[in-house]
Amino acid sequence: MLQSNVHCRQLEPVDKGVLSKLSDFLFWRWMCCSCWDCDCCQLSEEEVEILGPFPAPTPSWLVNDCHDIANYRSVRDVDGKDVATQFPATFDRWGPETSEVPCSTSSLSHRLSNLEAGRPSSPQLDMKLIELWALGSRKEAVQPSVLHRPHALVNDCFQKLEPQLYSAGSRDGAGRSADDDMEVLTDEEVLLRYQLGRLHFGAQYDLLHNRLSVRIIEARDLPPPRQDTTHCNPYVKTCLLPDHKNSRQTGVQRKTQDPIFEESFMFELPFLEAQRRTLLLSVVDFDKLSRHCVIGKVAVPLREMDLVKGGHWWKPLVPSSQDEVELGELLLSLNYLPSAGRLNVDIVRAKQLLQTDMCQGSDPFVKVQLVMGLKLSKSKKTSCKRGTIDPVYSESFSFRVAEEDLGEVSLVFTVYGHKVKSSNDFVGRIVIGHFSTGAPETSHWHRMLHSPRTPVEQWHSLRSRADCDRVSLASLEVT
Repeated sequence: MLQSNVHCRQLEPVDKGVLSKLSDFLFWRWMCCSCWDCDCCQLSEEEVEILGPFPAPTPSWLVNDCHDIANYRSVRDVDGKDVATQFPATFDRWGPETSEVPCSTSSLSHRLSNLEAGRPSSPQLDMKLIELWALGSRKEAVQPSVLHRPHALVNDCFQKLEPQLYSAGSRDGAGRSADDDMEVLTDEEVLLRYQLGRLHFGAQYDLLHNRLSVRIIEARDLPPPRQDTTHCNPYVKTCLLPDHKNSRQTGVQRKTQDPIFEESFMFELPFLEAQRRTLLLSVVDFDKLSRHCVIGKVAVPLREMDLVKGGHWWKPLVPSSQDEVELGELLLSLNYLPSAGRLNVDIVRAKQLLQTDMCQGSDPFVKVQLVMGLKLSKSKKTSCKRGTIDPVYSESFSFRVAEEDLGEVSLVFTVYGHKVKSSNDFVGRIVIGHFSTGAPETSHWHRMLHSPRTPVEQWHSLRSRADCDRVSLASLEVT
């Protein structure tokens, strides 16, 4: 024991660094053969914190070496005293000093196993070789990779879109619109391309009265609107886009391709608002027996004109996306009184009705008919308004209808142009109620049912007779 302590103290290192202390501790453990409680094997608090709980497991290679030493030098005398022998040459790695370390007669492995059995338990660390090359090949990405679509595929998707389908203007077979041609072609080239004639008009803004004056002068070289006719009955419809409803129209010029109108219209609006509008002039052919058709149009942004100075211009007509003109609108008010069992109908006014007379406009009146199921029950009509396409009626009618019969009621409203020596001209029609002609009419009827004793007003666009007969059975029951 004394000799072992001497050897341990002789090997006390000079360098007190962390790595030196670690190496010295391992070296002392290998060389100290007597016990684990000697002074040379005690650890300081700093070493325990670095090295972990003591004692640590004995390395397997050290145990194997001890077995080899025991087999080579396993001698013990009868008195139990250790006999000093020399290590073989294979153990010269301990150096000349360590080769003379005494060993007990009992094998070193036996003594180490006894010490291992008496030491406190400590956690065992399973140290395995880490194959870095395997980890590198099996490493997974932390974030999912983003799939980038080729730019060519995105471009192909955009190329499949057809922008001409989203334009309000009409287009030819090549996909070009008349508005596009107006931007790239001169007036002469547009005239030769479409051959729809020309329109002469003027415009000027009155700053004193805040109103715009539009003058329709004449048209030249208008084509026949239909193949079965050799002449046309043109008139011009004027509006300031985007307001299609507030329009004006000239009188009809009979059987001519070079009509002279010389009519002026006033639009009251601020000057800055006028700069944002577009003047739309539509040349329309009048047909008494069928719906009017549009020959051509001229659309000019007012910001491109010197409105204060004013002027007049010739512009070629281009095709219009609207082949047929609208028939007009009708303002109606409905009110049902459950206690009295009365259905009240107010015909307030109409605007922009289709012109039925070439000379003096129209003489419109409204006929309202009550249809119960599929049977005509009552028929009434308003007074006739002379020479106007924007009549104001403000007339009321009342029908006796029981509350339980409201689900079978239909109201048919028909606008006619009055004629003295012939039958009245049909202008337009709508049906409200059980056999309504469309969603707006159905909505108006439902609003009235949900609001008893309250007048409900709504504008309605007139429809042709054929359209009404196709969707409403009530329209077929009236004349």
